[in-house]
Amino acid sequence: QWTVEPYLMASSISGTAGIGRVAGADVDMDAGDILDKLEVGAMIRGEVLHESGWGMMADYAFMRLRDDLSLPLGGIVDAKVRQGIFEAAVFKRHPLDKGYYDLYGGIRWWDNDVDVEVDPAVLPGSRKASIDEDWVDPVVGGRYFHPVNERWTLMIQGDIGGFGLGSDFTYSLAAGAIYLISDAIRLDLKLKG
Repeated sequence: QWTVEPYLMASSISGTAGIGRVAGADVDMDAGDILDKLEVGAMIRGEVLHESGWGMMADYAFMRLRDDLSLPLGGIVDAKVRQGIFEAAVFKRHPLDKGYYDLYGGIRWWDNDVDVEVDPAVLPGSRKASIDEDWVDPVVGGRYFHPVNERWTLMIQGDIGGFGLGSDFTYSLAAGAIYLISDAIRLDLKLKG
């Protein structure tokens, strides 16, 4: 059994960021802000399940954002951010009286590029700074699928990772519903944090 799902997401970003001598700058963007700055993005996930109950899943999502900010004396700051996240895991499916659950382990690869160009207008030339950071986190987790009827299935999922090997600690939680349109097509709705 196999599944391929292109998908769309409405992301938000909240935290702090830094580049060079500037550190601890607050970043707070909701989904509308991100869509305004989005240049390109793509998301796809795939999954394969063998009749033995063993399976593999992979997910890749990336987006590139760009924004120009005006400086007080007429200068411009041009900022570009690209973030890619690739997840791959092996899972084992365990059937229950109603529904089933999967336990999985794998990796989550983070790939981030930040390019900033400052044209101060009052001085000749411009200044550029770039950061290219990527790391891999080990991840373990589980998910549970509960069929409501022939068409609808509810799902919850959670994982933890990092363990000081890439990140100190990461986690992901998701809840959603799956609607079976036909034997070959389904619609997944998911909230993930």
